[in-house]
Amino acid sequence: MAQIAPPHNAKPFSLPALRQRPERTMVAFRPPQMKLLSHCAVSGQLTRVGHIKRVSLLVVRATSISASEGGRIMLSDVVVTRPRNVYWGRKWNLMDVATAGVVVVMHLMCLVAPFVFNWGAFWVTVGLYIATGLLGITMTFHRNLSHRSFKLPKWLEYLFAYFGAQALQGSPIDWVSTHRYHHQHCDSEKDPHSPIEGFWFSHMSWIFDTKGVINRCGEMNNVGDLEKQPFYRFLHNTYIIHPIALGVLLYALGGFPFIVWGMGVRIVWVYHITWLVNSACHVWGKQAWNTGDLSRNNWWVAMLAFGEGWHNNHHAFEFSARHGLEWWQVDMTWYVVRFLQAVGLATDVKLPSEAQKQRMAFSVNNE
Repeated sequence: MAQIAPPHNAKPFSLPALRQRPERTMVAFRPPQMKLLSHCAVSGQLTRVGHIKRVSLLVVRATSISASEGGRIMLSDVVVTRPRNVYWGRKWNLMDVATAGVVVVMHLMCLVAPFVFNWGAFWVTVGLYIATGLLGITMTFHRNLSHRSFKLPKWLEYLFAYFGAQALQGSPIDWVSTHRYHHQHCDSEKDPHSPIEGFWFSHMSWIFDTKGVINRCGEMNNVGDLEKQPFYRFLHNTYIIHPIALGVLLYALGGFPFIVWGMGVRIVWVYHITWLVNSACHVWGKQAWNTGDLSRNNWWVAMLAFGEGWHNNHHAFEFSARHGLEWWQVDMTWYVVRFLQAVGLATDVKLPSEAQKQRMAFSVNNE
């Protein structure tokens, strides 16, 4: 993918109420008495429009912000100024073709699903959805391996990580590396999946351009903690064998309906729920914390994704094992972690302190 480098003399304006992070957010602004602010990720030269200084050469990301009387700033929408098309005009490598082939086949199986439905296949799908989606992806790949929000005994960590590999979203090493890069470069040119380049790009198109992710972020050099463990190296090197083995087992147990529902329907369901965290939770919802990016709390994604939809909470406190920080924010993944902690299996469970919450809160005192 082509990358855009700003001129050497580019001097971005910054708005103090937004917590700045390198390569993430640059702001063009109006005087404080104005109610509408323009929040943009931009590069280029400064020009003067009326009484407003703006950066005009190249706008990469733009959102609309409204400032309330209390100094609170809320992001309201995302303007896609440079959509990325990964399907045409580039060379597809073997991994891209294989990834697209798997995704297409899984979706085609969903079209067959109504014609081969039975209750046994349905309940197998539900069980695998919980095992691979909750225990595998949200709790282990995300909160445990990516952010080290808590610790589990190695035998249990490895078991749940194996469940995550059965979600067909990549090996733990692949998944964790991409997610750590997302947090490091959130909603910038180096973000592997940001809606600044289009909703569907952030939702799923990005996975079909493996070289593009490498061009943005470099090789996987942020997962040394996993690469030094033989189990994760083994799972990475033999990754595709394990879903195939599960498919064979399902066929032996229940024939073609178990394959269609236990593999096709379940994998596509977990795919889109995971992808909605990358797309919908950076486009729709509310911001409770001053993260300096586009992350939002989205209640309906949280319901589908076992609490992952409280995404602005997560970006504010990446280390936290709990994403639903309010009592009413349902977070099924946290409830499982809390249960494991109660029985002595989860230890070193991390949560944000009140001082950390105050630092991340929207407040004029943070200027």
